[in-house]
Amino acid sequence: MGNPTTGYLQARVALWRTGTRKSQQQVARALMVVISASFVVSVAAPEWMPLAAYFVWLLIAMLLLRFRWLVVVGAVNALAGVLAVALNGPITASRVIAMVAFVVAVLLVLLVASRQRSGLPAMLSEAFLVDLRDRLQAQGKIPPLPEGWESQSAMIASHGVTYAGDFLVADLSEDRTRFELILVDVCGKGTGAGPAALQFSGALGGLIGALPPQDLLRAANDFLIRQGDDEAFATAVHLLVDLEEGRYQITSGGHPPALRWDLASQEWTIDNACGTALGVLNSPELHVSEGRLHPGEALMFYTDGVVEARGSSIDAGIAWLQRVALEAVGQGFGGAANRIVGQVESGEDDRAVLILSRTPVGSRAIDETSVS
Repeated sequence: MGNPTTGYLQARVALWRTGTRKSQQQVARALMVVISASFVVSVAAPEWMPLAAYFVWLLIAMLLLRFRWLVVVGAVNALAGVLAVALNGPITASRVIAMVAFVVAVLLVLLVASRQRSGLPAMLSEAFLVDLRDRLQAQGKIPPLPEGWESQSAMIASHGVTYAGDFLVADLSEDRTRFELILVDVCGKGTGAGPAALQFSGALGGLIGALPPQDLLRAANDFLIRQGDDEAFATAVHLLVDLEEGRYQITSGGHPPALRWDLASQEWTIDNACGTALGVLNSPELHVSEGRLHPGEALMFYTDGVVEARGSSIDAGIAWLQRVALEAVGQGFGGAANRIVGQVESGEDDRAVLILSRTPVGSRAIDETSVS
């Protein structure tokens, strides 16, 4: 049996994480009990409870409480701290300055908390963002493919944060003969695009594998149109592959053109599917291309953050990517996506690269997915 004390504490933490009124009341009451005890100690033995201790209770309250209860606890804490100083000797200039500084600190904490758009305490807001990141990363995992196929992806959010507007959703049929994926670049960068990407990926996750490619992208377009936001648009590319024959179909909605590794010419060639972005027009123009991957060949998909750079056209960026990708696969396809993304200059846009390659049956397939 587990320790009862540990179980009780775990239950209290789980209750706090719900953010309910009851949990906030319990935390606020506990803090006020601690502040009251600190005040008693401050009056009886000032050297054991200086004014600095009340700053600690203030910071803990900021981390654990919503704004409403933070105001209550902050007011009690400020009153206790100021009274403790006032009751412990004559009112000197240094004591007045200390009391004023403490009250100003309380007001600054309340000001910062009042601007929390989530309405959650600081620690719960952080937990929410971590959960958002984990869900996006989980969506980007490609299921293990049958022998003879390899997949790998690399994604980096703008400014080094871990919340990106680039994401992918994949589906492998139950008989493991049909593979689908969709790579999406949502309008926005980093944390600004994260919530929209999570919402959109959830919608696509319920549609992929259930609708034909063009119907899926049209449904995605309708979803974005219904958001009623001028900035609610995205580019997307859908890939459907017959894993037995190697035949594939690419359907693009405004996404940068895919690259195909041609074994005979030993170069990356540009696919012709492009189309218009989703969420802009009621009836988007979707481009479709078809082909067949032979053993030793591959398809590469990427977002515009990989090929867009200030002062140069996207065509120049694609030409640059062709050269970098040629060098990357010179060491073999394994890890190529990471090597390519590693060559992209740090910029203000999210970056993602995905490579699907076909290998001779019997060779060892490596499924690599990395999100940085």
